[in-house]
Amino acid sequence: MQDTASPVRKAPLWLLACITIVGTLAMHMFIPALPDAARGFGVGPGQMQQTITVYILGMALGQLIYGPLSDSLGRRPMLLAGLALYTLASTAAFVAPSAPWLIGARLFQALGGCAGLALGRAIARDTATPETAVGTLALLNLIMMAGPGVAPTIGSLVDAAWGWRAIFALLAILGLLTAVSVWRMLPETGRPTGQLHWRTVLGDYRRLLGTPQFLGFAIGGGCATTSIYAFLAAAPFIFIEQLHATKPQVGLYLGILMAGMAVGNALARQLIKRWPLEKLMLGGNLLSIACAALLLALALLGQLGVAGVVGLMVLFSLGSGMTSPAALSKALGVHADLTGSAAGVYGCTQMVVGGLCTLGASLGGNPALSAFAVLFIAGSIGQMGFRAALRLGR
Repeated sequence: MQDTASPVRKAPLWLLACITIVGTLAMHMFIPALPDAARGFGVGPGQMQQTITVYILGMALGQLIYGPLSDSLGRRPMLLAGLALYTLASTAAFVAPSAPWLIGARLFQALGGCAGLALGRAIARDTATPETAVGTLALLNLIMMAGPGVAPTIGSLVDAAWGWRAIFALLAILGLLTAVSVWRMLPETGRPTGQLHWRTVLGDYRRLLGTPQFLGFAIGGGCATTSIYAFLAAAPFIFIEQLHATKPQVGLYLGILMAGMAVGNALARQLIKRWPLEKLMLGGNLLSIACAALLLALALLGQLGVAGVVGLMVLFSLGSGMTSPAALSKALGVHADLTGSAAGVYGCTQMVVGGLCTLGASLGGNPALSAFAVLFIAGSIGQMGFRAALRLGR
């Protein structure tokens, strides 16, 4: 049997980071330029917002495709195909003559960009045990979650300097450079069967979706991580309209929030040396639930302040950063022969949960109350999912 820990099979960590960040940057980088693009095409904001909706849809669906394809045809070729599609779609968005053209280009951009999100995790898991994979998965998760925090700032700077089309030019260049790096440096880490039958693919998904233990880890992981999208979507309204902060301050607060996620991931990489995965996963999620409960109580009492929101959200993100890599590692280990498919389903679950939580945060007339209620409910569902999966595992 081939040694999965062999150095020949390992992918450079910086390359895995680049592969992962390609798709996550494009998801939110265009948001600050939506009004400019709408004016340029002479359309309303609702039509431009569809460029975000179709991107989330593409990210969710695409990960279901790349997982089984990579199990059959290999990680490397599918990653190269995804990056090529991403680069071409970014170029099409750059030259888009109309809003419908741009919306379509964004869909294909997402379908290409999500290859890195799904396969970067599978590649990391291919070359390590569940315990040793946590460090790499923690870093990749941080990159995925940092996208919504840093991408709007980058997008606004590029838009202000060169216009909204320059955002897609930058993304096309990033996609091309990443594809060239993958072609030159990334080994094949999987064990492709060389056969692709959609009946087999559907059978793999039925096998995963029919495994309650996997579902518990996947749903729990989604609720523990991308539920934070609810706060990110509501943050400008909470800080500016309810707490009277300025726009530059909002960027600073979100940066501090991402720092909390980074600390949580760093803690996960250290604590896994002393704690079992189960303790790390449950403990981190309980910390997030406690913070969400306090924020919800403060919102109900009308006692929210900038310091309290930022401080508790930093702790929330720290708990999420501890939970996510452990949950992902446990989920991918349920069926070791379906790592690619499992990574795709896990990533799709995260996008679906993130979209639902963002929708939930938009309901009602009090952004803070809605967002913190979503965080508390999602965290509680995540805890129940984890505990059910662990019981089934025993």
